[in-house]
Amino acid sequence: MDLHLPLSRIKLLNPEFPNKSTGIINGKSSGLLNWNDISYPQIYDLYQILLSNFWKAQEINMQDDIKQWDHLSSTEQDVFLRINTQLACLDSLQTPTMCQVMDYVTDSSFKAIFAVIAQQEAVHNESYSYILSSLVPLSEQNNRFNQAKTDPIVQKRNQLILDVYESFRENPTPQNLFKLGVNSINLEGIYFYAGFAFFYHLARQQKMLKTSTMISYIQRDEMQHAYFMAQFLRILLTENPELNTDANIEYVYNAVGQAVQLEKEWANVILRDIDGIELSEYEGYTEYLANKRLRQLGLQNLYIERANPMPWIHVFSDEMMNGTKSDFFEQKSRTYAKVTQSNGFDEL
Repeated sequence: MDLHLPLSRIKLLNPEFPNKSTGIINGKSSGLLNWNDISYPQIYDLYQILLSNFWKAQEINMQDDIKQWDHLSSTEQDVFLRINTQLACLDSLQTPTMCQVMDYVTDSSFKAIFAVIAQQEAVHNESYSYILSSLVPLSEQNNRFNQAKTDPIVQKRNQLILDVYESFRENPTPQNLFKLGVNSINLEGIYFYAGFAFFYHLARQQKMLKTSTMISYIQRDEMQHAYFMAQFLRILLTENPELNTDANIEYVYNAVGQAVQLEKEWANVILRDIDGIELSEYEGYTEYLANKRLRQLGLQNLYIERANPMPWIHVFSDEMMNGTKSDFFEQKSRTYAKVTQSNGFDEL
């Protein structure tokens, strides 16, 4: 396989090919999805987890937060609005990108996961708008979205993701798909956390608890998306050893390291005036997260091994919200929180 030749868009139906795909890219597949006959049965477990997490923004009554809003300091209000719109900008990239990836993935079960992820990212975008509409008028919302578009630090950190996503959009090669996957993990597994930390910091002061509840739902989704993408990349490298090169492994470390540095820069701007969040601790927390993402990829730590340096976030962490993950490259699997069926539909 030539890593730099564009992948072909997959035809909707290929009756001459088997239903069980022979590869996640450049494979043979009819395009029909029988969940009982797929190449990686664990994908069905993950699909069920994602569906069991389904939620809508309107399920959360914002009345308590509306009452508290005017009691936040002007600094807290400013940071709240800046983070909310900045996170919405990041999620806006994910829905169309995941939909595009579907066009080039052969395996129908993986297409289904990408479809669910794309839908969940649309829900996240709506949730940020729902929060904003509860608290400030449309004119202020628009001002904040425009601020997020033009903020030079936001632009700098987003450009890392945008450049790679646009490269795949313009030239959908296996190599560019690999890079897209790495940076999707950066976006969902590292970039969101300065924002999450702020909302959880308010929550531990009993402020804006409805917002933090919604953020915890978003975080749970994002961690599962990042986990799926890590497994997708590991399978991609296993099925296509031409991609499993020292240069690509070095790319992972460099891209993750760059994302960590950009996240630290953003945190030092957005959180610097928030009493109770130690920026040095948050920098350590970002490195702690990066190590976790690398280990999910089967790689070694980039930073020193450490316990969670911000244990007050632990109650909201992906371990607490989802002790359900099963590594495709491990034989042992852990208990799935809200799913009982492992494969097949006989219990439905």
